[in-house]
Amino acid sequence: MPYEDEDDDTSVRDDGAASAESAEAEVAHPRRIRSFVRRAGRTSDAQRRAFETQGPRFLLPYAAAPLDWAAVFGRAAPRILEIGCGMGETTAHIAGLRPGDDFLGVEVHEPGVGALLKRIGEQSLTNLRVIQHDAVEVVEHMLAPASLDGVHIFFPDPWHKKRHHKRRLIQAPFVALLASRLKPGGYLHCATDWQEYAEQMLEVLSAEPALQNTAAGYAERPAYRPVTKFEQRGVRLGHGVWDLVFRKRAD
Repeated sequence: MPYEDEDDDTSVRDDGAASAESAEAEVAHPRRIRSFVRRAGRTSDAQRRAFETQGPRFLLPYAAAPLDWAAVFGRAAPRILEIGCGMGETTAHIAGLRPGDDFLGVEVHEPGVGALLKRIGEQSLTNLRVIQHDAVEVVEHMLAPASLDGVHIFFPDPWHKKRHHKRRLIQAPFVALLASRLKPGGYLHCATDWQEYAEQMLEVLSAEPALQNTAAGYAERPAYRPVTKFEQRGVRLGHGVWDLVFRKRAD
């Protein structure tokens, strides 16, 4: 598995997996515990050009005010949030596959944002926007309650050492926040290749009263989620992949 040692708290996934902040707060310290570590990755010339050419239209600034989706996209359509776009392969694929939906990707790492902007230009995508910012703040301040039709969180860092489990993104407070932003009937789709984290995800999501599992446990991979090269490599090595799809209750 492509995880680095976490003893120095600088561990990050090197496959462009989902990264965002946890909403959990430390008892002794009032600040939130990060589920990602900012890293100074190299931004390629092509990615920098994408910031220049695609950024003005497709890169949105963070603002502590609700996002006007209709104004940004120029239409009224289903709204999907993706937390942690990595290098953008999956995000762009799904946006291309579902042109009738509008997608907002949130990613903190500059090379990943640049790579996604590059894909937007190459694939002529018009239904995708990107914010380079802390996802928790975006959800808290830029997304109104009951405004989303779906949320994607694919392969967040598992923080596999027990003492670092508090850094995991999928924690009860953050799941409750996400559920509050979903419309009734809206879905939350998570995926992980770390079994113990999958078990925790299932426990946390099942305990959220606003959500209901669409399956008896783990779900079949929805057709819109592609199998990435990283995932294919893991499957060849005998690693499992677990999808979880929950919907917001109508009542």
